Amino acid sequence: METTPPSDAAPAAPSLPPAAPVDPNAPPKPEVNDEAPMDWYILKVAFNREDSIADALRKRVKMEGMEEYFGEIVVPSEDVATFTRDGKRRISKRKLLPGYIMVYMSINDDTWFLVRETGGISDFTGAAGKPMPMEPDDVERFINRPLVDDEEDAPIKTAIPFKVGDRVRVKEGNFENQEGEVDVVDEANGRVTVIINIFGRSVPMELDHWQVEPL
Repeated sequence: METTPPSDAAPAAPSLPPAAPVDPNAPPKPEVNDEAPMDWYILKVAFNREDSIADALRKRVKMEGMEEYFGEIVVPSEDVATFTRDGKRRISKRKLLPGYIMVYMSINDDTWFLVRETGGISDFTGAAGKPMPMEPDDVERFINRPLVDDEEDAPIKTAIPFKVGDRVRVKEGNFENQEGEVDVVDEANGRVTVIINIFGRSVPMELDHWQVEPL
């Protein structure tokens, strides 16, 4: 009786499961790793919700225990003076970049997902879905703003509700009821220069911003 010698061949490896389907609408993930350095990034957010979205992101970072990957979360703003109808001066905050916030963070899969899943945040600024760090000049301009030794002596701009090219009417003074076009807006001093036609000539008149009204 003949016997079949045992085969030395190894058993066939089990076949791999099919790859998971890819969602064509899913945003691309950045090619990064957990060792990525921290840098400043700009996030596009819902307009007029910058402060609440920044607070929500701070809370999510804390809840997920990811503080080591995040630093400051900033809504760039500056102090400006506004005036009430009775002439009282009031200091308020004005956003430098409405619709954006800035975050000092390290980009990896987890931090990218946390940011993108925070309500009100649409995306990082960058190209083809890849977050791009801020330019050094922009960091100096919006984040590392110059400090004044004595805050009480710091110049505060005046929020002027006009821009160059607006048509306005002088509402008091020697040129009351004269109409003209705004040529210069000086927020540092709260004044506007208006081009007024006098005796057939265009004459620039420097006025306090509250001396004119929009047409």
